[in-house]
Amino acid sequence: MATKKPANRNIASLMNQIAGLLELQHANPFKVRAYKSAASYVRGMKESLAEMVRRNDKQALQNLPHIGEGIARLIEEYVKTGKSGLLRRLQGEVEAEHIFEQVPGIGNELAGRIVRQLEIKTLEELEQAAHDGRLARIEGFGRRRLEAIRLSLAGMLGNMSLRRRGQMLMQDNTHAAPSVEQLLAVDAEYRRKSAAGALKKITPKRFNPKNEAWLPVLHTEKDGWTFTALFSNTARAHELGKTHDWVVIFYEKDKEEGQATVVTETRGPLDGKRVVRGREQEC
Repeated sequence: MATKKPANRNIASLMNQIAGLLELQHANPFKVRAYKSAASYVRGMKESLAEMVRRNDKQALQNLPHIGEGIARLIEEYVKTGKSGLLRRLQGEVEAEHIFEQVPGIGNELAGRIVRQLEIKTLEELEQAAHDGRLARIEGFGRRRLEAIRLSLAGMLGNMSLRRRGQMLMQDNTHAAPSVEQLLAVDAEYRRKSAAGALKKITPKRFNPKNEAWLPVLHTEKDGWTFTALFSNTARAHELGKTHDWVVIFYEKDKEEGQATVVTETRGPLDGKRVVRGREQEC
């Protein structure tokens, strides 16, 4: 929880920063305009948005002009944590460690250990590891901590077990998550345009000692889903030389949002093929 509540002007500044990055990266102009309009409205508000979040008045927040569900979630995250996952994503600074640190009971050290030893990047993959025994084999995860993390993940993932999430994916791709075909299509588009030099490149802060603009970013929409794709800039990707192979895809539609990683498989019947991690069977 952030110790100092952000003022409306701070929240408006965040929205303008996001709008600027989206515009530079050739995102949907309607989305750019939405963040700019929200920033302008919030800057002129008298009522504190942070207080609305603290009162847990989500409906009132969403009903404000120019806000809506997506921007309301952004405001809530920023007020509670002092950070914005969307901003980090647009800056190319998304690390799996940051995602896992959101889970009670997992600090920076344990998050780093999970990423290095299990090579997973999403909360869904973490939930699977918590249930299939892999997480229990990592130093620092006793029975009580493991059970607490399972409960926390169940709440964070909407009180839905991994099996039920998998069933939903198989039964109704349009509401749970994009299909494997959609994700692989975005991956192919991203790698094709990246190779052709057709994408805006950003300058990530991490693992970039020369401060070069090397990381291409794609914003695209397919079948109602909004996608952002970029090469993985994690410590593990650099360590294994996979910074131009692993593609992280963020997706959003209505109330659903998440991320997936597409890689070139190196073993088994899919050796040499592009696969979505965690959904190899569907591939």
